[in-house]
Parts: sequence; structure tokens; C-alpha cells
Amino acid sequence: MKFITKLYSTLIFCIITCAASAQEESNNLTITGSADLYYKYDFSGYRAEDGTSNIPTSFANEQNSISLGMLDLAISKKIDKASFVGEVSFGPRGQEQSLLAGKGGDSFHLQNLYVSYDFTDKFSMTAGFMGTFIGYEIISPIGNFNYSTSYLFSMGPFQNAGIKGTYAFSDKVSLMVGLFNDWNVTEDFNGVSHIGAQLHVSPLTGWDAYFNFLNGHAAPDASGTGTILDLTTSYQITEAFKLGLNGANYKISDEEGGYHGGALYAQYAFTDVVSLGIRGEYFKNKDAKDGETTISGSSVKAVTLSSNIKAGPLTVIPEIRLDKGSSELFMKKDLSPTKNASQFTIAAVYAF
Repeated sequence: MKFITKLYSTLIFCIITCAASAQEESNNLTITGSADLYYKYDFSGYRAEDGTSNIPTSFANEQNSISLGMLDLAISKKIDKASFVGEVSFGPRGQEQSLLAGKGGDSFHLQNLYVSYDFTDKFSMTAGFMGTFIGYEIISPIGNFNYSTSYLFSMGPFQNAGIKGTYAFSDKVSLMVGLFNDWNVTEDFNGVSHIGAQLHVSPLTGWDAYFNFLNGHAAPDASGTGTILDLTTSYQITEAFKLGLNGANYKISDEEGGYHGGALYAQYAFTDVVSLGIRGEYFKNKDAKDGETTISGSSVKAVTLSSNIKAGPLTVIPEIRLDKGSSELFMKKDLSPTKNASQFTIAAVYAF
């Protein structure tokens, strides 16, 4: 075991050293990444045997603990018309909580590995394992204003492996169409089954809207076919004020359920150092049939208030979150069920 640990450490050191050396030789090689950790306290005091608490969205789940997020490393390079991106992460946020686990319990998580080629200034193709085009939030904490994630994000998908082509009709309109594996897998034993598309429009400077579609084998564990319709849009109204919106509907055939919901994001930068943002979300699991029995879907409303306090590459994110379910979805400290949950989180995120 010590030998394997030393081997991993040596390999990672060599990759970073070689990449840094190559970057000095070529301005085309870019190294980026992040490191994050957090403390969370569930105001109910509830703590499960595995250390987690209420509000079962992705990440920031451990109760009353100074906990790790992940170390994320990404390398990209472009020469002429060809480019590649490789990204791996280490730690719970990437390794254990982003669904995909390596064979044999690998100690890292593959976030992205793909190649692209620009056939013309307007048309390009990309193939490989890519962060999903569905939704507003992403796995990396540097891409989100809030540290805790929405229910829509946690339902996935997180990644899509496949091949896609993108055509830019103008600098304001583009269309992507692709074929993909099942959600969050690098190899699909059912065969390539998903077709996806994304229409991007930019009506005004600072305003972007993405209309997304994905259809194929239902995910996670259903026998039918699943279809996601998703809208993601954001508008930088002023230099200080930004609005965002995510709405999605996921339907599984044969009345096996699905979900729908929406999240509204509002952020205001008081200075270059301090910003405040609020996320309001409604999420509902659809009714589903199990034989002749109909299982009623529950819903939840959530409000998250976050601040971003910046010190160079370091961002501190204090956050208060309040969730309310349509039924008793959460637990009190005495293990009795309740409709309400609330938590405080403070995270530190370093970007490089």
C-alpha cells in the first residue's frame, strides 16, 4: 500500500512538473484548477451514521465537520485547429460525489478528457468525455456562486461521453448536435443511445440563453426512455447586477416518473471584493407507477443566501440555506421527521 501511495505521488508530481516545464516552452499549454474545503452545520443537529445530515444535494453534506472538497487539475492545449482538454480531481467532491468511480476504486475522478477540431471558423467537432451541457451549475466550485448545489444539478447528468458538432451561424446564434453514452459513464454497455442538442442565443450584450435537449435510456435506474428539456440563461444587467435562471423537465416513458423544477439566481457585487447572491428553487419529483400502484412525488422549496468574499485567487463563501418539503423529507436530532431543514456553510475556494 505504501508503495502504491508513493507511486501515485511520484506520478502526480511528474505530471505537474512536466506540464509546468512544457508551459514555459509553449504559451499554448494552459494549467488551471482549484482547491476547496468547507465547514457545515445543520441547525437541527441531525447527524447520520455516515456523518451526513439533511438537504441531500451534491457536496457539502458532512455535519459539524471541517471537510474536504477536492483538488482539481486541468490541462489544455491548442495547436492550429486541434485542441485537447484533460481534467482530473482528487477528494470527496470529485471522487466520491460526482457519480463516476474508477475501476477498482481509483483515487481520482475523471472530469473531462476530450479532443476538438475546428474545421472552419464556424464549425467544430468534439469527441470524448465532457462536462454536461445540461443545467446552470457545474461540479467545480469556481464555476458556481453558491457553494451548496441545487436539486436540479444533483439530479444530473454530470458528464456526457460522446461526439458533437457545433455550428456558429453568427456571434449571437449557434447550434450543437451530438450522440452520447448513458449519463456519467465513459463506456456504454447498452450502446450509444442518447441524442442531444443545444441552441445558444445571445440577444443582447451580456445576455446568453441555452435551450438544451437530451433523449435516451432513462437514468438513473429505469427501463424506459428519458427526455430532458432544459433552459439555462443569465443576463449581466449591469457591471454589478446579474440574473440567472434554470428550468428543466425530465420525463421517463411508461409512467416511471421524472422531475421538473426551476431555480432563479440573483447576484450583486457591492465592490470588487464582496458580492451577495440568492438562489430560490422549486423542485418536484413526478408521480410514478410501480405496477398498479401510483407513488406520489414530493416537492421541495429552497432558498440559499451566499456571499463571495475575494482575496486574490481565494474566495470565502459564507452561506445560509433554508429548505421546506411538501412532506416530511428531513430529520430532527431525535430522529423524528420534519418538513423543514436549515444549514450554515462556510467554504474556502482557491482558484489557479
